[in-house]
Amino acid sequence: MSDKLVTKPIIGISIGDYNGVGPEVILKAAEGNQLAGICQVVIYGSMRVLNKYKHTLQMKDWQLQGIQRIEQATPRQVCVVNCWNDQKTEVEPGKITAEAGQAALAALKRATEDLKSGAISALVTAPINKDNMQGEDFRFPGHTEFLAESFGVSDALMFMVSDSLRVGVLTGHMPVARIPEMITAARITDKLKQMFQSLRNDFGIRKPRVAVLGLNPHAGENGLLGSEEKDIIEPVVRTFRQSGELVYGAFPADGFFASGSYSKYDAVLAMYHDQGLVPFKTLAFNEGVNFTAGLPVVRTSPDHGTAYNIAGKGQASHDSMLQAIYLACDVWKYRGESAELQKGSLSAMTFSSEPQIPSPKQNKSK
Repeated sequence: MSDKLVTKPIIGISIGDYNGVGPEVILKAAEGNQLAGICQVVIYGSMRVLNKYKHTLQMKDWQLQGIQRIEQATPRQVCVVNCWNDQKTEVEPGKITAEAGQAALAALKRATEDLKSGAISALVTAPINKDNMQGEDFRFPGHTEFLAESFGVSDALMFMVSDSLRVGVLTGHMPVARIPEMITAARITDKLKQMFQSLRNDFGIRKPRVAVLGLNPHAGENGLLGSEEKDIIEPVVRTFRQSGELVYGAFPADGFFASGSYSKYDAVLAMYHDQGLVPFKTLAFNEGVNFTAGLPVVRTSPDHGTAYNIAGKGQASHDSMLQAIYLACDVWKYRGESAELQKGSLSAMTFSSEPQIPSPKQNKSK
């Protein structure tokens, strides 16, 4: 189904690890069809699993609609695409099982297929356990890398987003020992290009301001504590500034967040996972969203994990899941508006480039 044929986006949500908090936060976010005013929700998972959690959470006055294909989804109802034979599925909240990992993969693959075909407008992924999903069909450190390969993107950007802070990471899910070799001018350039493009097309910011963090303590202390800032990061920053982009750095990470300097910028590029995500989750936990920039499709996720320790207890907050759904709707809308604007600009250029036909008066004077 083309986005042009719907007035509201169809948001697909993959169930994630059903022994974690994914099913609970999905159900709480979608309870009572409360999102029907802004989008249509389609969950990729299992009616058996979700009904078990509905019973546990005492959601008795609200029904899900089970379907086998996305084409069977009906507006104003929360539909569930059954993605595996769930007759023998054992839900064991808080327990890591191979069965839950394979079910999470089945849901993710099915949702990705519908995202590729345009049957859904955007994908929101509930948390997975990256270990119990590993196998012949999934050899990735996370959702971001799986989706990047699925859509033919060499290197997508993990972009953590909240109302007050946006943080992208140069290097994502990889061992810390490998990070220094990944700090290259080409990689920083690519990530900054992805970030600027996303800020404009996905968030509607026409002239973004971006801060870049250093790799070393105190941003290298002028080479005393490391040379990556002087030799690699800052030259890239200068090149972008010379091209007219508002990018600054490299900043020492500790003081940058402690002083509140992040509030002066539309986004921050961190050099590695924990450098960006520790302050982000400290400042925006339960409000933040993991957005994958650089994909031709829209994908978001809550900023938390499976949280096995509270799974099935009714304690999980669904705030981040709600924010992930809202952001998916917003980005879908921004991208549509941006595409229309670009189409309008192209049409205007084509029209203005046509040869002008002289008026009769002009012909007469010649």
